[in-house]
Amino acid sequence: MSSASEGRFLSSSVPLLTRVPRFATLLTDDGVPVEAVYEPCTAGFGAPAGARAEPAADTPVIVVAHGFTGSVDRPAVRRAARVFSQRAAVITFSFRGHGRSGGRSTVGDREVLDLAAAVAWARTLGHHRVVTVGFSMGGSVVLRHGALYTDGSEARDAAVRVPVRERRTEAHSGAHSGAGVAHSDAVVAVSSPARWYYRGTAPMRRLHWVVTRPSGRLVGRYGFRTRIATEDWDPVPLSPVAAVPLIAPAPLLLVHGDRDPYFPLDHPRMLAGAAGEGGAELWLEQGMGHAENAADDALLGRIADWATGALSA
Repeated sequence: MSSASEGRFLSSSVPLLTRVPRFATLLTDDGVPVEAVYEPCTAGFGAPAGARAEPAADTPVIVVAHGFTGSVDRPAVRRAARVFSQRAAVITFSFRGHGRSGGRSTVGDREVLDLAAAVAWARTLGHHRVVTVGFSMGGSVVLRHGALYTDGSEARDAAVRVPVRERRTEAHSGAHSGAGVAHSDAVVAVSSPARWYYRGTAPMRRLHWVVTRPSGRLVGRYGFRTRIATEDWDPVPLSPVAAVPLIAPAPLLLVHGDRDPYFPLDHPRMLAGAAGEGGAELWLEQGMGHAENAADDALLGRIADWATGALSA
């Protein structure tokens, strides 16, 4: 697809959903290649052969932001994509330093640019309604993204150019670029921290060792397929609890397990309190552990139902 036709994609044409996934490499605003996968909504795909596909503009898309050491091909991410695709189209991607994406992980800082590129890609595909769903580190990223990329705010919004190299399943390949507005219309953060540098649990102390020590980064690279940047944050990014009040008027859902071994319940309660009255919906899930690995199909289905319902409202 040429750049010219891609530019018309958002404004004048009515793109239709395909029944096959698309594989792409997105280039972030700071030049990092990020692997991404687009999967169509499976609802209604039992229609007779030859039936007209649903316009993408009429179908919401959920962009999934995985946790630290995750990637598009991790089983828990694939399972979330499968459940979400029963209600919406889905984009999964690997954060920088993870999977086949380039760069090094900054553990939640520059990753906001990776998410912005994925959201912008969703809009170039014709979707008018986008929900970001993040888990753990990805939860903190969707909160900051929701605060920094807002609809109609010149101060915080950004139109992100997304050069794309696509590899479609029918073996078609090519190069094109497009532009899309990178804001989300609703935000879901699952198992997100409320504040940075938290070391109050044993799993978080181990994670800090992986991130901050040379031997730990070797474990991250070869044990978890995660390449971690050596530089300290400079400046320290906006914290999740400080980001939450800036997300409105976009709907916000906070989901947290009461058996989360990484972040105790004061984290989601701090986030909900920062949102103010009516600013966020909080689900405290009985018996749930941490992030995408602990989210069962029933919870994922409820999250997808909330997301599509929030967009309809």
